[in-house]
Amino acid sequence: MIPATADASRNETAREKTARRSPLEQLLHALNQPLTGLQCSMEVALAGPRTREQYVQGLREGLALTERMRALVEALREVAEVEPAPAGQPERTDVEDLLREAVEDLTPVAEEKDVRISLRISSASSLAANMARAQLAAAIFRLMDSALSLAARGTALRLEASCGPNEVWLRMEWQREEERERQIQRSPFSRPELGFLVAQARLERAGAIWERAGMEACENLMVRWPSIPSPTGNR
Repeated sequence: MIPATADASRNETAREKTARRSPLEQLLHALNQPLTGLQCSMEVALAGPRTREQYVQGLREGLALTERMRALVEALREVAEVEPAPAGQPERTDVEDLLREAVEDLTPVAEEKDVRISLRISSASSLAANMARAQLAAAIFRLMDSALSLAARGTALRLEASCGPNEVWLRMEWQREEERERQIQRSPFSRPELGFLVAQARLERAGAIWERAGMEACENLMVRWPSIPSPTGNR
């Protein structure tokens, strides 16, 4: 029997290898598994006579695989449609405003799950990013929605935004749901994880740096992108 620590270490190593691929590469790699599974299921069904129950079970398995492929293809479409950062004059989008809007929109979801959202803005200067407002708003919403889906009941989703001399950064931290985490290990491309991939693609296409790490049951995500100075130097 493999010790739990060794199994956890193996899962973490697999996650690290996956994280080194781009979102598009991860999605294409993930699509191969259900496609292969569906092909094998159809080959088995045609291999020889089967009972009615076996045919029904085969159809159920095929439908499950098809549903996984539909979710992956939907995420692939979203990633493929992400526009690159605008050229020329930077487009100033206030990160703080979008964070507060997302918190307001997702508060009912958090309350239903008994997860507290904590937002801290630790900067006196403008948190302006060079990214189209609609694209950044969609990315932030997907990040928070995915994190809430994975967060353990009764815990907190912590968000902190600030800026340095040349960059704006957003840090998120949440406690994983143990049972949900086991499900994710069996199916690493669940809908919340696909949401993270789509948001990652949107942010990286706009020049952001994405860093996600997990330690035991805690998840940390840091997103950093070049800041745009305020025209007046103040908010």
